[in-house]
Amino acid sequence: MTTVSFPGLGIGEFTVDRVAFDLFGKPIYWYGVIIMLGIVAAFIHAYLRCKQEGIKGDDVLDVGIFTVIFGVIGARLYYVLTTLDTHEYESFTDVIAVWEGGLAIYGGIIAGTTAIVLTALYKKINPLKITDTIAPGVGLAQAIGRWGNFMNGEAYGYEVAQGHPLYSFRMGLVSDYTEGVGMRYYHPTFLYESLWNVVGFVIITLLYRKKKFNGQITLMYFAWYGFGRMFIEGLRTDSLYVGPFRISQVVGAACFLAGTTLLIIGFILSRKGKLDKWLTVRWAEAAPAEGAAVTEITETAFEEEADGAVDADSADEGTPLPSTDGEDTASHTDAQETGD
Repeated sequence: MTTVSFPGLGIGEFTVDRVAFDLFGKPIYWYGVIIMLGIVAAFIHAYLRCKQEGIKGDDVLDVGIFTVIFGVIGARLYYVLTTLDTHEYESFTDVIAVWEGGLAIYGGIIAGTTAIVLTALYKKINPLKITDTIAPGVGLAQAIGRWGNFMNGEAYGYEVAQGHPLYSFRMGLVSDYTEGVGMRYYHPTFLYESLWNVVGFVIITLLYRKKKFNGQITLMYFAWYGFGRMFIEGLRTDSLYVGPFRISQVVGAACFLAGTTLLIIGFILSRKGKLDKWLTVRWAEAAPAEGAAVTEITETAFEEEADGAVDADSADEGTPLPSTDGEDTASHTDAQETGD
């Protein structure tokens, strides 16, 4: 049992149990239940958003399934690799024992993003559109999932000194992780991150319809989450380290800097009208020449590609170019769309 209070918010002491219920004699923990609720919320959000991007709901579900599977594997693998010097993994069961805790969100994001891109390419979906569709829901899932840490009485920060700007948010805590020191008041870093992600989700959702280029929403998510995690991680007592550096703080800073830089470049290029044209051409080149339904290429791109092909054929054969007016253009464009 964990005893918690938030005196600065007028919430007195109460207890929470890590176990939600028993199933066939096995305890089912709130942590797992809440993580699953976050995943479901991300699925629902992406499913509702996909029509705006011209993506089929079934494709989103397919991509989502692989994302969840590889995301969990990546989160566990990241945690294991960064705790080899502090944990003993004597068997394969110890390595995969996610039911005992030990998931690192950045490992999940890296593996999940990789799964999204690869699955999208396989299904002939623009990867940037599908990541834009999914990214805000990931932030929402993280906001929900942090409450699993709360139920475990973990992921808290240093003790809060009286007079600290965040003293009103202090959390009184006695749990298995406080080592029997009695009621002390800590930074509720799980709460900080949850609220940060909720605010980010709302802002990104409001700006979604005004996005200027594919990939913008994804970069906004990385920049927003990285910026917040960079500071919140500095308050935690359970950070994973490489040498003197907190891994999540370094990765958070890298996500913020890279995301912000690419956003600025994207806005500049999109304002000049160069970005979408460049991405369209690159996506067309990456798509198979035959049998692929490439829905992301615009009609203009088709026409330009078709005209270029006619020019090349005519030059090789020494024949005059066909008329670009009337029925000839229409039938030629239709043939290109049907052939691809």
